[in-house]
Amino acid sequence: MSPYALSIMMSSLAVGTTMTLTSNHWFLAWMGLEFNTLAIIPLMTKNHHPRATEAATKYFLMQALASALILFSATMNAWFMGEWEITNMSYPMSATLLTIALAMKLGIAPFHLWLPDVLQGLNLFTCLILSTWQKIAPMILMIQTHTQLNTNLLIIMAIMSTIIGGWGGLNQTHLRKIMAYSSIAHLGWMTLVLCFMPTLTTFNLIIYIMMTTVMFMMLMNMSSTTINKMAMSWLKSPTMAASMMIILMSLGGLPPTTGFIPKWLIIQEMTKQNMIAITTIIALSSLLSLFFYLRMSYSISLTTSPNTSNFHSIWRQNNQNTTILSMMIIFSTLMLPITPTMINIMN
Repeated sequence: MSPYALSIMMSSLAVGTTMTLTSNHWFLAWMGLEFNTLAIIPLMTKNHHPRATEAATKYFLMQALASALILFSATMNAWFMGEWEITNMSYPMSATLLTIALAMKLGIAPFHLWLPDVLQGLNLFTCLILSTWQKIAPMILMIQTHTQLNTNLLIIMAIMSTIIGGWGGLNQTHLRKIMAYSSIAHLGWMTLVLCFMPTLTTFNLIIYIMMTTVMFMMLMNMSSTTINKMAMSWLKSPTMAASMMIILMSLGGLPPTTGFIPKWLIIQEMTKQNMIAITTIIALSSLLSLFFYLRMSYSISLTTSPNTSNFHSIWRQNNQNTTILSMMIIFSTLMLPITPTMINIMN
């Protein structure tokens, strides 16, 4: 793709997200979401491959359906309540439709089936944008309207997302599908605590975007798309392979990594709400996600590809700039000691 076209697409993504974040009217928020959808379609189809075309078609149809539902729910709310403001979604049917539409936008279960197939047909850079930047605008709309959304429906979708996100990634060998199911599981944790502590959902979203960005940047650096290709990571860059194992443990939520912080705080908050059974279910379902993270770590550290090279220096040549990646690795693994400070900032 031409650098000028790429800059226009990326600028349109930024404009669409900013428009949704700063809007107070549903039409303006809807326009921002449409900007985001239309800007990423050319990035999806730039490979000129049937899988990329299929992924772009599936993504466009799902996003168009979700946008139509958002517009329909906002129009219904305006018809019955006379309000177009985002924070005044007070008609119950409109709130339920809005919850379903935003779940479709994000890929929350049971509206998750498009996400693994779409990511599988894209390159790693477009997967990175779809897994991180494209989640910001719908999630912010969820956070802004959390008092009007259907709480029971959100909790049911959250439990389904954590279970399906862990269960679906168990038998996968393609890293893009694994990251898709990882995204579904993380969105389940964010959705669960949304109605009780929206600031914690925002904090979880920030940490998720940071860890996912680091993971995709490492996969792009290593040119790895399957678990088998990860076996060559240690020969290409031992330092990055070791860092990737720690990032995987952070995605799984193991202490003392950064990924442990949101899970710890969410479990604490749900326990305060006397929702012990639901908390136990999502905690156990996170073990499913941890299993395939451990399987990826095993492929990196304890296996070696049968066609190893005798000239390790050739594999270790890496001319890419890793300054930003190094800083993000630090933030994705070592933020646990400053948890009290972050809690004070959230409060």
